[in-house]
Amino acid sequence: MMTNVGVIDRWLRLIVGLALLGWGFDYYGSLPDWGETAAKLVGAYPALTGWLRWDPVYALKDISTCAEES
Repeated sequence: MMTNVGVIDRWLRLIVGLALLGWGFDYYGSLPDWGETAAKLVGAYPALTGWLRWDPVYALKDISTCAEES
């Protein structure tokens, strides 16, 4: 599979996504029920795209943050 998420982009996605997932699962503190659900849904996307190194929105727009290979 082609990758379109670069190294820095990947780590930022993983950090933000896992932080939101942790907040959604009450690791950092309690949220209202709707807030937990929102944090889980919003955090799952960057965590998953960072883990896979492929973003479907980037693919639709033909964007890549990967370094150019020479």
